Amino acid sequence: MPANKSGLQSESIFNLMSAFLQAGHGPSIIPKVKATFAFNILKKKGGKPVMVWDIDLKNGNGHVIQQTPKNPDAVFSMTDADFVKLCDGKMNGSTAFMQGKMKIKGNMAAATKFTPELFPSNTPENMAKYGGAKL
Repeated sequence: MPANKSGLQSESIFNLMSAFLQAGHGPSIIPKVKATFAFNILKKKGGKPVMVWDIDLKNGNGHVIQQTPKNPDAVFSMTDADFVKLCDGKMNGSTAFMQGKMKIKGNMAAATKFTPELFPSNTPENMAKYGGAKL
């Protein structure tokens, strides 16, 4: 998967999520999740976030925006590579958490509602389908 201007592979995935919601698919997700999230993406474990994403799956049609959210229900922190593995189905969320590859702060019940299955898989076909996703 090509990297974006940030040099992070996860940026393509967040752009796909954003385009999916902008295409009008948020109303099917919002009632299931009813929470907001922050994703701190790190270049290396223990490092400082190089990108922060605000994912609102509580209000309106929802959104995925690169910004620091105000008062998210849960905050996830993980490396770019581990986030990609999680979204590609190569890493289990529970395992990632137990192994310290994914740190979560805040409302754990809300955190468990966020799963990669909420969004289309990270494939070239889905990237093309949701045109707002930049490769």
